Amino acid sequence: MLESVATVLGVACVALAARRSVWTFPIAIGSVVLIGVVVFEARLYSDALLQGFFVIANIYGWFNWWRSRARSGEVSVERMSAAQRGGWMIGGLAAAIAWGALMHRFTNASYPWWDAGIAIASVSAQLLMAQRRIENWLIWIAVDLASVPLYLTKGLYLFAGLYVIYLALACWGLFDWRRAEHRVAGGPLPA
Repeated sequence: MLESVATVLGVACVALAARRSVWTFPIAIGSVVLIGVVVFEARLYSDALLQGFFVIANIYGWFNWWRSRARSGEVSVERMSAAQRGGWMIGGLAAAIAWGALMHRFTNASYPWWDAGIAIASVSAQLLMAQRRIENWLIWIAVDLASVPLYLTKGLYLFAGLYVIYLALACWGLFDWRRAEHRVAGGPLPA
C-alpha cells in the first residue's frame, strides 16, 4: 500500500516540477517519506537515507522557487557554466565512490555501488532542481535509466514502473524548461 501511494505522489510531484509549479515540493515531501520506508525495508540503505535528504532539499527548493516566482512572476530557469558542470561531475563521482565504499564495507546493503551511484546523482539533481538549473533534468534522466533495472532486480515492480514514468516526465521537464529558458531570454527555441 505504501508503495502505491508513494508512486502516485511521486508521479504528481515530478509532473508539477516539469511545469515549474511550487506545489511540487509539498507533494514530493509526502512521496519521499513513504518511499523511504519502503526502500529501507528492502535494505536499499543509500536510497533510504536519500529520502531523508530529499525532505530537507524539498523544503529548500520550495523556498527558493517561491522567491523566484515572487520576483519575476514565474519560476525562472538558469543554466550552469561549463566550470560548474565539471565541478558537479567530479564532486558527484568522488562522492559516489566514497559512499559506495562505506555502504559496501559497513552494511549489508544490496548492490551498494549501484545504489550509491543513483543516490549521489539524485542528490545532485535535487539540489540543481532546487536552484532552478536546467541541467537537473539530464541527471534525473540518468538516474531514471539506472533505477529501473535496480528496482526490477529487487522485485519492487511498482517503483520500477514509477521510474519509467519519471523518465518520460524528466524528458518532458527538460523540453519544457528549455522552452521557458528561451522564452525569457527572448531567443529562438532550440531545434
